[in-house]
Amino acid sequence: MKVKWLLVMMIGLMVMLAGCGGPKPDVSIFIMGSSGFPSEAGDKLEGSLKSKVGEVPTVKLVSSPMFSMEKMIVELAAGGNGIFILADDQFKSLTKQAGFVSLDDTIKPEDYPDGVIEIAEDGKPSEKHLYGIPLAGNKWMKEQGIEGKGLVAFIPQNAPKINESKQVLKVIAQK
Repeated sequence: MKVKWLLVMMIGLMVMLAGCGGPKPDVSIFIMGSSGFPSEAGDKLEGSLKSKVGEVPTVKLVSSPMFSMEKMIVELAAGGNGIFILADDQFKSLTKQAGFVSLDDTIKPEDYPDGVIEIAEDGKPSEKHLYGIPLAGNKWMKEQGIEGKGLVAFIPQNAPKINESKQVLKVIAQK
């Protein structure tokens, strides 16, 4: 009788755990400032962004309450995130890897001159493109009572759904 009960409990637990993840969002956003980013602020931003974007593409915002270079590297390498919002210093240090998606076709580069960067790729002559959206004075963040100064939003080249990520970043960048 105990074995049967234990088996039922194990199967029930496995079913519950399998359902915990739910469907993956179309665009996962990872945010971490130079001293972290409070989860309450992340929750406010996520709710606001979902209302602005609508039902499609689906959006999930994940924040890190403290800064960790290791966590940032893991999230960049294997996190499956469509958009990153990081401290300006981290964004600038990542320009050496040239792992950004150009935003020229989605957002006017002249609207964000500080996000236009010259990057040389694979021996090709360097080109200037809009790669990052500086969030100082950003409307979306200000509406939630959050100062975006010192933060930059960008799409990494390994983003799972680049077009959907561009669509969401366009909403974030609205002036």
